[in-house]
Amino acid sequence: MTYQEKISDLGELSLVVLDPEAHAELVHGWVTEPRAAFWGMGSYSVQEVRDIYRFVDGLATHHAYLILLDDAPIGLFQTYQPEADPVGECYVVQPGDVGMHLLLSPGRNPPRNLTTTIGPTLARFLFSDPTRQRIVVEPDVRNQRALQRLEREGFTFGDEIDLPDKRARLAFLTRDRFESDHRVPA
Repeated sequence: MTYQEKISDLGELSLVVLDPEAHAELVHGWVTEPRAAFWGMGSYSVQEVRDIYRFVDGLATHHAYLILLDDAPIGLFQTYQPEADPVGECYVVQPGDVGMHLLLSPGRNPPRNLTTTIGPTLARFLFSDPTRQRIVVEPDVRNQRALQRLEREGFTFGDEIDLPDKRARLAFLTRDRFESDHRVPA
């Protein structure tokens, strides 16, 4: 278990390191759903998904986690050091920047406002490392739902950038902004 937090009215959220061998089929089911189109893996085979996460697992700068809610897998969470990622070539990386990607697939009856509810938990996980000062995200410019959610969560928007697989919009959440907007659980 990498991280665990009880979320009021939702349950116990846990992050566990993604195991490419054990979890590839599950993750493949998520990344190939039409609703995951912006994840960019819609046509991938289970083996291709396994290979990608084997590669990620071998990097010291990128990490993939399964998100569990009361021990049931509900999503994929990835973190990365922007200076070791193509996004780092598109903006001035600051000390303490950490990048993240989030894909939720909670099943047929997802809890109401799931993404909004667990967003602060994931930020607390990232900011539990005192060297991290700013979260960086780069959603596809066509992903209006993600952009609206980021704005509601206190991210500030930067430039649009061209990445190898998409036109993206940079967004940033500073530690100070997050801590001023969210209480730390007891």
